[in-house]
Amino acid sequence: MSSTFTGKNVSSAKGPDPKTSLETERAAQKFNPQAMQYFLEGSKEKAELINELIQQMERDPVLFTDGSVYDMSKEQLREATAAKINRVSRYLETDPIHIFSTRLSLIGVFDPAVFTRIGVNLGLFLSCVRGNGTSSQMLYWSLSKNTAYVRGIYGCFGMTELAHGSFVQGIETTATFDKDNDEFIINTPHVGATKWWIGGAAHSATHCSVYARLKIDGKDYGVKTFVVPLRDANHDLMPGVSVGDIGAKMGRDGIDNGWIQFSSVRIPRFFMLQKYCKVSRDGEVTMPPMEQLSYSALLGGRVTMVLDSYRMLARVATIALRYAIGRRQFRGDNVDPNDPNALETQLLDYPLHQKRLIPYLAAAYVISAGALKIEKTIEDTMEELDEAVDEEDKERIDNAITLMKALYVDSGSLKPTCTWLAAQAIDECRQACGGHGYSAYNGFGKAYNDWVVQCTWEGDNNVLCMNVAKPVIRNVIAIEDEGKVIKGGSEFLNNLKDYTGSGANKVILENTNDLSDINKVIKALEVAIIRFASATAKTVRTQKFDYVGADLVTLSKLNSHLFLLKAFVDRVNTHDDDSLKPYLWDLGKVYAATIVLDRFANIFLAFNVASSEAMIDLSRDVIPKLCKQVRPNVVGLTDSFQMPDMFINAAIGRYDGDIYENYYDLVKKLNPPRNDKAPYSAALQAMLNRPSLDVRERFEKTDETAEILSK
Repeated sequence: MSSTFTGKNVSSAKGPDPKTSLETERAAQKFNPQAMQYFLEGSKEKAELINELIQQMERDPVLFTDGSVYDMSKEQLREATAAKINRVSRYLETDPIHIFSTRLSLIGVFDPAVFTRIGVNLGLFLSCVRGNGTSSQMLYWSLSKNTAYVRGIYGCFGMTELAHGSFVQGIETTATFDKDNDEFIINTPHVGATKWWIGGAAHSATHCSVYARLKIDGKDYGVKTFVVPLRDANHDLMPGVSVGDIGAKMGRDGIDNGWIQFSSVRIPRFFMLQKYCKVSRDGEVTMPPMEQLSYSALLGGRVTMVLDSYRMLARVATIALRYAIGRRQFRGDNVDPNDPNALETQLLDYPLHQKRLIPYLAAAYVISAGALKIEKTIEDTMEELDEAVDEEDKERIDNAITLMKALYVDSGSLKPTCTWLAAQAIDECRQACGGHGYSAYNGFGKAYNDWVVQCTWEGDNNVLCMNVAKPVIRNVIAIEDEGKVIKGGSEFLNNLKDYTGSGANKVILENTNDLSDINKVIKALEVAIIRFASATAKTVRTQKFDYVGADLVTLSKLNSHLFLLKAFVDRVNTHDDDSLKPYLWDLGKVYAATIVLDRFANIFLAFNVASSEAMIDLSRDVIPKLCKQVRPNVVGLTDSFQMPDMFINAAIGRYDGDIYENYYDLVKKLNPPRNDKAPYSAALQAMLNRPSLDVRERFEKTDETAEILSK
């Protein structure tokens, strides 16, 4: 036997050393990951708060999570989730709201079921009350009833129905006003109107913010919002309320999603949320200035999902990139074929691997800037709207509604684009880790199953894209027909005549240098949207909107990338640490080249926004060079996310880079080798030790038997 090598285990030969590969690259980094985190999180103060909260939750005996979560059953996950929500509620009693919101966002990285289950109450239920209720109603349901502290009552959000999801205006649950008793009668008229996918309904919720059709004297006033009690103080169902568990899902099994049916359930008139739509004692209705204001509860969720996308991209990119640095496979072109002692090539040194993973690292950075911007926008917009309504200032209300419309477009395009990108990243990162990526213990499977619901909840992504792209087309038509001047984020559409008609041949990206100029890519995006929208508008004039659904989805994606790149450029330009900017610009260039130009090359070519020569160079030269430029900084850029091993929760993605020892140890811990027999081993033994066929047939078909029976 050769010399032994002692590490975690005694080995008879020197094995692979991924840990040293990661440590060597980490030591070579030229910027401070902590300083880079300040950029990602918006400020030094916010980053330091995040690290403080993470430390608390790492050390919390109830909130702590490890690889054992991957082996839990649905029942175990729900029990653990309930215990964690109980624990989280104690932090809520002492955290200021902005700190608790950050805490909840972080919990969403390592335990999305806890984040969602408590978020339905604090986010969707209370956001619905805030968005649609009067100040008095908000104070009552939020503070007087202690809902904001997860005490007293627990709310759920009753929008989606079995037969209606994205088409909220088509919801069929009814709220009929009974003038004689000053009550609303909430009813589920048929099975298709059953409230479905309602988080918390199966077991947790005591109250529901119900979206139902307001009916008075036979007239339908459309969908409005009502608070309906589901369970009494003993947690028993109220009369007329039926609930059930919708059962197994792809992921997030810690959430008790349920269905609800109402059978002529009576609630007081003042249980209707009446901030915008009001119903008087004698049944007179005051309609809201803008119907979509009733759906403002969804805006916060959509903005949150942009931030969630950043954090998910950061997590899975970190796992895959750390693995790609530690894992060596084959001897690539960078290895001397004549050196018998040469190590195999690191995965991340292959240009293909760089092109597969580095764009998602770049996307995390770009989306972080977009998340900061859209978060600030919604805070300002909702504050302006609330103040305008409280003061009954019509001019301010009109202005706030204009801002709200822009927010619907921006959030409605960002939510699909970002959640789709994160879903793609999870699976591409999984595949980039080869067979080990398929192991549950490396996080990708649960991450994907837990994540992809974000592509359909609170608005199916494709439907959202179509809805937010329609105003772009209408604006283009209005510019063409009426000379309308567009304000706000879409004001670049005012350049329509410069880039269509006689200006249709103006090329924006002419050569290789243009492809690496983020500001030129932003200009190219604007022109692409203008020309594509103009062409789509021509079709809409004759075929209407349904005919161009696919084009609307593409337009929404382009609009989202435009928003994100502009937000990123603004964030970098205004950031106070110049030493980080070269690394940030490299990431922005990668995002622009790969996520935007490469994926939408057909649009840029079809509408003459980029030359064919430039787009050939993009794939052949520009993208490989940009990825190669980022390659030496990957360890620092992933460390900058400041995600500890509990957040990563992947054996092959831990900070120390000891991928094989970590993976092997976890597998042994969760599947002890001493348990070498399974509960079903008896069945296997019976199969292998079964008597021969002749014995089981009692030797009735042998030659001897044939001779006897033939006489």
